[in-house]
Amino acid sequence: MVIRTEYNSQEFVLPAYSEIPGVGLFLEQVSKYINEYLSPLGEPELTGSMISNYVKKGIIDNPVKKQYGREQIAYLIFIAIAKTVLSLEDITTMIELQRTHTDVEAAYAYFREKFMEILEAVFESRTIDALPGESLIRTLAQNIMITAAHKIYLDLTFDGMKEVSPANEEKPS
Repeated sequence: MVIRTEYNSQEFVLPAYSEIPGVGLFLEQVSKYINEYLSPLGEPELTGSMISNYVKKGIIDNPVKKQYGREQIAYLIFIAIAKTVLSLEDITTMIELQRTHTDVEAAYAYFREKFMEILEAVFESRTIDALPGESLIRTLAQNIMITAAHKIYLDLTFDGMKEVSPANEEKPS
């Protein structure tokens, strides 16, 4: 028996920045647009209330006349994927860092290219020979450990950034 993880790099392609609608989309249109792109990943859907919450928390800009533009949608695609491993606080930190170093279009282009490249590399060699059963168990355990190690690294990095942030530096008297 062979267990094959279902991932098709032709089926999953994030839109290029220029392909994201430049005209404003309403809340439900945005969530539908993003969910259609991300559905091959099997991740939980992005809801209108989640998007409204990101606006309320200041993670993305307010819609203009109740419509979300290309920049906001690009951020929401990143958030939808990043929220599987990062807290909203860490996502906010990442977006704030990005805003100080590059524009949204360049950051999204980098994210899109690298995410699809890494996703394909991870799935490329993941056909598991499930006989004997120990092979499957070891492969799953190894992937859990790799994921945990990456998560620990991210958490410690974001914690370290909080310790050295300007807000935590002592102010001269």
